[in-house]
Amino acid sequence: LVLGFAFFSCLIMSTGSYAYFQFVQQWPPTTCRISNKSCHQQRPLQMFTIHGLWPSNYSNPRKPSSCTGSQFKLEKLYPKLRSKLKISWPNVESGNDTKFWECEWNKHGTCSEQTLNQFQYFQRSHGIWNAYNMTNILKRAQIIPSATNTWKYS
Repeated sequence: LVLGFAFFSCLIMSTGSYAYFQFVQQWPPTTCRISNKSCHQQRPLQMFTIHGLWPSNYSNPRKPSSCTGSQFKLEKLYPKLRSKLKISWPNVESGNDTKFWECEWNKHGTCSEQTLNQFQYFQRSHGIWNAYNMTNILKRAQIIPSATNTWKYS
């Protein structure tokens, strides 16, 4: 189940009212299959990509409370970072990466603003994705992700 849709990793950081960040990756073929949408087909779909970096707490790890903070501004993501995010954090469903980044920042990033500003939030996410390449980690364990195959936990 976890390999089919997303990989969650917890990063302990000082986050104001949050105890940690969940770094969430998705396997695009499964994301497209689960969403029942025709996904944007011009993407390299055979690698895990970022779904989000979610400030979380132990009582309700997946649902942030309503956060207030500065809204997404594309100009805060310098062109060099944007080109990296198009690879690590693409919108595989519609192809509109900017809209995806905007939604993730406005829902989750604004909760982290006391710790990470918008640029740092996206830069750190890309850095984690690059350092912990889930596709390669699984390949070394002889696990090849699939949108249709399943594996036993053992």
